[in-house]
Amino acid sequence: MSAVLVLAPFIPAQSRRVPPTGTAKPNERAPQPTPTPLERPVAEDEGIVKVDTKVVTVPVRVIDRKGRFVGGLTKDDFKVFEDGAEQEVAYFSSEQEPFTVALVLDMSYSTKFQIADIQSAAISFIDQLGPRDKIMVVSFDQNVHMLCEPTNDRGQIYRAIRSTKISTGTSLYEAVDLVMNERLKQIKGRKAIILFTDGVDTTSTRSNDLINISDALELDALIYPIRYDTFQDVQSMKDKPVVMNDPARLPGQMPGNTSIPIRVSAPTVVTGNERGTTVEEYRRAEEYLSQLALRTGGTLYLANSFGNLTGAYTKIASELREYYSLGFYPPDSEEPGKLRKLKVRVDKPDVAVRARESYVAGKAQKKKAPALK
Repeated sequence: MSAVLVLAPFIPAQSRRVPPTGTAKPNERAPQPTPTPLERPVAEDEGIVKVDTKVVTVPVRVIDRKGRFVGGLTKDDFKVFEDGAEQEVAYFSSEQEPFTVALVLDMSYSTKFQIADIQSAAISFIDQLGPRDKIMVVSFDQNVHMLCEPTNDRGQIYRAIRSTKISTGTSLYEAVDLVMNERLKQIKGRKAIILFTDGVDTTSTRSNDLINISDALELDALIYPIRYDTFQDVQSMKDKPVVMNDPARLPGQMPGNTSIPIRVSAPTVVTGNERGTTVEEYRRAEEYLSQLALRTGGTLYLANSFGNLTGAYTKIASELREYYSLGFYPPDSEEPGKLRKLKVRVDKPDVAVRARESYVAGKAQKKKAPALK
């Protein structure tokens, strides 16, 4: 993670999908307890965040030379500069302020984890959050399911997580769209999305990757994707019937008690045009999740084992407690749509500041959100 988190607009010249990067990697079955953040170089022009309100909010992490979080800072320790001119810090919250966390779980057939492992890891993550943190639980397959509105009632949250079920389809883009635009934009204070998925969408019709990333630029929330690689599993299942009560054939599906095997085609694996199975789609999925993290100040974690999955959740829970939030009012003469450079400084020796470098003031366009099922 670089000294400054940088975020930028996502505007491909010819395509409505994110450009491919890298190649798909085979599954890694061996448990590895330490999650691996996905890192890549950041271009000089990255760092743009659009805001649709007058207040510009800047999430900030401060670390020492050993990479440890520096707590206990106050408003007077920070200075914010826009285009070189110091701005008055009108809003400040410390690392002790609660978060509203959207836990978004991919429940498509292509998930490589057993559902019991997904639920167990998610509950363990909830247990690491603060008692004042509020959590909403959303799952998606072909449809988007709002299982729990924001609450700090742990019993209600646990029941929501345990109610998740593996099913057909993967409407990832619609799930992210709904959480950002119909839920988090209406909530004040600190916000984060924890997105558990392989990143491959097969059934969204009302949103897409470009819309998601554009909306993320205007959202004052962190996004932490936890990505697992299902490419090899999907290839092995390709063009083969799926047996509903055969866990060896159906990743994530627990053994059933049906006496007669039920054969179905899983849209996330085999469709008429092989949607969701190609190397190109997996490259796009990796880039899509990377962009969501980069442009909101979050981190993308790779989790191809249960150890990685629980480790990623632990890292995220810890990092959510390590943010300061600063806010300032930009000049009234500010031209909408113009890039503004940001710089955050801390009046302490031997520390490094991690914050976004710039933003674009503008008004988000309203659009119809995907419906809940």
